[in-house]
Parts: sequence; C-alpha cells; structure tokens
Amino acid sequence: MTEELATTATTLFGAVELRPDGPALWGRPLTARTAGVYVVELPESVATPPLDIQRVGKWIERLPGLRLDGDRPTSKALAARLASLWIPTATVLYAGSTSGSLGGRVLALAHHAIGDRRPHPDGQWLHLLRGIEKARIWYAETDAPEEYLDAMLEAFEAAVSDALPASRPAGAMPLPWANLRRPTGERQEHGISGSLVPGEAVAPAPPTRVVEVAAGAALGARTEERGSGTVRRAPKPRPAAAAAAAAAASRPPAPGRTGRRAAGLPPSARPEPVPLTAEALDRLATELDELTRLRRPEVVARIKAARELGDLRENAEYQAAREEQSFLEGRIRLLQERQRNAVLIEEHGGAHARIGSTVVVELDGETVTYSLVGSSEADPAAGRISVASPVGAALVGAAAGAAVEVRTPRGAVRYRVVEVR
Repeated sequence: MTEELATTATTLFGAVELRPDGPALWGRPLTARTAGVYVVELPESVATPPLDIQRVGKWIERLPGLRLDGDRPTSKALAARLASLWIPTATVLYAGSTSGSLGGRVLALAHHAIGDRRPHPDGQWLHLLRGIEKARIWYAETDAPEEYLDAMLEAFEAAVSDALPASRPAGAMPLPWANLRRPTGERQEHGISGSLVPGEAVAPAPPTRVVEVAAGAALGARTEERGSGTVRRAPKPRPAAAAAAAAAASRPPAPGRTGRRAAGLPPSARPEPVPLTAEALDRLATELDELTRLRRPEVVARIKAARELGDLRENAEYQAAREEQSFLEGRIRLLQERQRNAVLIEEHGGAHARIGSTVVVELDGETVTYSLVGSSEADPAAGRISVASPVGAALVGAAAGAAVEVRTPRGAVRYRVVEVR
C-alpha cells in the first residue's frame, strides 16, 4: 500500500487492519448500534474546499465572540483560513469514534447545527461545505474505538505529510480537514476561537465577611492532577481576593498580549484573568517549553514503537503511552490557557498588602513570611499563599500593625501584621 492511497476511507481502514462497512449516504441511518470508528469522505478529492461563503457568514453573525487570531473576522478571511487547512489529495474529511452507538453518533454529526455545543461540535466544519449531502460514511465496529481512531489518524498523517500545502497555519497538524482534535487531546492549531455558543454563566458566590475553612486549607493549598488540566480548589474566592483580581486585571496586559481576545464578548464568555508574578510567568514558560519540546516528542515516539508490537486492544505498552500522552496534553492545554490569560503583577512595596506583596506576620510569638500570589501559583510550603485562600484574603488590604482573624474548625486564629513590603 502506498502512502497516497491511505488518504481514502477504505485504505485508511486497511492501514489499521479493520474491514469497514458501507458506504452509507450522509444523513442516512446506519444499522450499527455498537462502539466503533467511522470516516466521512467525498466521492473524489478536490483541489479547493467547496465552502459556502453564506454559511460562513451566518456562523460569524450567530457568534459575536468568534475570533480569528484574536480579531473579529470577515467571511472572506475566515473562509481563507479554513481553506488553508484543506488537503487537496485526500478524500477523507473526518474520522471519528464512539464508545456508544455508531448509528446514533453519525446521525448526530449529520444533524448538528454549526456553533452549537451539542450533539457533535467536533467535525462541525463539514456543515460549511456545499454538497456535503453527497458525502459517504464508512464504519467498522470495534471494542477499542479510541485506540483505532488514534492509529487511523497516524496512518493519515504518514500519508499526507509530504504533500501538505505551504499555506497551512504554523503548527497545524496533518489531520483530516474537519478533525479539530486527536483522541489523545491535542487541539488543531487553526487560530479560530469562540466558535461555539458560550456555556451557561456561573453565578458568583454571594459576598461574605466570615471565612469557614476545613483543617489544613487555610493557606489555599489545592490538589492539582498534573497533566490532566483538572484542578480541585479548596475555598472559593472571597470578596477581597475578587477585588484584588479585578485591580490586577485593570493594569496594562503582560508583554505580548493585546487584550483583544475578550473584546466584544459578553461577560459570561470572557476568559478569567490569571494574575501572575514575573517569576511565575518564567516558571510557566520553562515548564511549557520542556513539555512541548522534549516530553511530547518522547511520548509520541513511545506510542509509535508500542503500536508496532501488535493488537491495540491488548497492548499494555500502547495503552500506558496513550494515557501518559493524554495527561501530558492536558497539562500543556492548562499552561497555555494560563499563559494566554495571564495578567502581570507588579511586585513593589506599599503601605497595604495586595497581590504581589510580601507580608511578615506574627502567630503565637513566631514570625512567618508570606508572598501573596494568584491561585495558580500558590505553594504554601514555599511561603506563597493565594489571595483566594482565607489567610490570603484576610491579609489583602492590611497594613503593618493590623490584626486579622481567620476562623477554622479548631477556632479563630489571629495574625498580627509585622511588615508589608
């Protein structure tokens, strides 16, 4: 089999040793009701995508927050970006998987409205094409759908890597045109943001002056599953912390940030600012560089080596490598999101403590030094406490000589502020 042939649906299935059923016409029900993988393809390859400029325009009109490289795009500019990701030699437009019903998942894709969050936002670009009703669906049942989808995307990448147009955006992955992510979490680099309707707004916590905390949580310690992007926070932000974050957000943005990302968005859809010190920004950039430049290629190499060992369903090394890749990509996305929304904290002295201040307090005759930081860089063991923590929130606004009190399950704890710098 040649690499060029692997850009058609049947040979893509053959590359991972699956025998597909089909083809079924776009929008028609499938007989399969079990887990599996599926591919959407055109009857033949075309040099340029048959984009419907009116559909692109309606997509933009529906979503006031849609941005292209941070700016509000015209229909022509957005269509040009979509066209830059087109692969002329490939008939395959999208490859997907489901652990539920193949028939239900494929129908969900066909009936999805572009811009909606449900039922099938990944692959929604297909609805921007004229003649999509002529597309064909090939599918195969398997009890390891994500593993086989990952292997199919690897085969597709190998087939098209030497024939990609030079106009593709920097960092774009050689995925089928409508695939916006890999099953292991990597997102396609296309520069389009706000492409879905905003999620429901979360009502802010009512203001309160009394802080009740669990034992051991007074300094804002939190558990973070490194790599997954999942963060479990202890207390919710208190009024003083919210005021500090708002003040930080009002300062000039960090170097390299234009502030255009949130322009024109409703309040519920705007990203929350992440206040960070210059030291924290350096640490973040260093970790992100290590993960993307060193760790990511290492894991990819492990996956490719493990895939050569045989059956993906019973391949422990392959499963372990994919799990590690999933955690790694989650961590990368988390750091990239923090970097995009970072607001630089100016570290200088003042009479009253605020985010970025160093505060010396006295507790039971002993002095302790704290640095007041944002939640994302809190590390109580290193003396960095979050302004969203009970102690941090109580210290915000305090001056030397002031006494602050924090209630804990063991009773009230009183701190005396010795110095603010």
